[in-house]
Amino acid sequence: MLIKRPADIVPSDITPRALFDTRRDFIRAAGLGAGAALLGGLPGVADAQGKRGDKLGPLVKSPFSTDEKLNDYEDITSYCNFYEFGTDKSDPSKNAHRMSTRPWTVSIEGLVQKPRTLGIEEVLKLAPLEERIYRLRCVEAWSMVVPWVGLPLSVLLRQVEPLGSAKYVEFTTLADPKTMPGVRSAVLEWPYVEGLRLDEAMHPLTLMAVGLYGEVLPNQNGAPMRLVVPWKYGFKSAKSIVKIRFTDKEPLSAWSRAAGREYGFYSNVNPDVDHPRWSQGRERRIGEFSKRKTLMFNGYGDQVASLYTGMDLRKYY
Repeated sequence: MLIKRPADIVPSDITPRALFDTRRDFIRAAGLGAGAALLGGLPGVADAQGKRGDKLGPLVKSPFSTDEKLNDYEDITSYCNFYEFGTDKSDPSKNAHRMSTRPWTVSIEGLVQKPRTLGIEEVLKLAPLEERIYRLRCVEAWSMVVPWVGLPLSVLLRQVEPLGSAKYVEFTTLADPKTMPGVRSAVLEWPYVEGLRLDEAMHPLTLMAVGLYGEVLPNQNGAPMRLVVPWKYGFKSAKSIVKIRFTDKEPLSAWSRAAGREYGFYSNVNPDVDHPRWSQGRERRIGEFSKRKTLMFNGYGDQVASLYTGMDLRKYY
């Protein structure tokens, strides 16, 4: 029987067949952070081709978590946007094993009192690690529910004592053509740069993630540390961060530089503002066949809408 694909479904909306062919029973989060100890001392690197990573712990359960059904580990680690490893959703899981995440440092500089360079081991010790179950909404009209592990970004940023003149935070990611085949292409200008307003960066919902499903973050998901801003489209969540800079000027992000008409600086989830090439009013949760209504601010309006009081959210998209 020939089944025709509806005309309103774009290829980026469709879960690859491989996800369904390899789908396993839903992995429950039982035991995540239930006093789990780090295996073998400091956490190692999660294998990009399917091997599960070392456990992180103990973990604090976060009150910010949603109670929605999680996507399973295979979905989250095999269906990714990480253009440094390729533009297809399956490319990161195939190619990211080439990247080494130990040793790893992040420099924090710019308009600060005390610029610092921290190793990932130092970052892990700054605060108790939290498990936060967040919705992840991508601009291509698909979404997931991910059990991230990390620390509030504000904890990291306060280490350098930002100056009163600092208004924005810029994030720069690794761009290594030797291990990242996508960096050798011209699809974006490298390195990948993203930015937040300072109050967005310091908001308690904003997370610096170092793991998922209670384990060390896999390479293809942005190891060893990545940004997660749950009320914004997923591309705002810079992966494999190597530099954080405080500035008084709005950063020019990689996607705004490449296609400013399509990707604005704020990138808040607003179902009433369509992308020029597709509707944002509905989304497909990976693993589901039907679409659901997209929620304003990805459902986090009660927590973050006050950040944008008086702003035209159609103009500042």
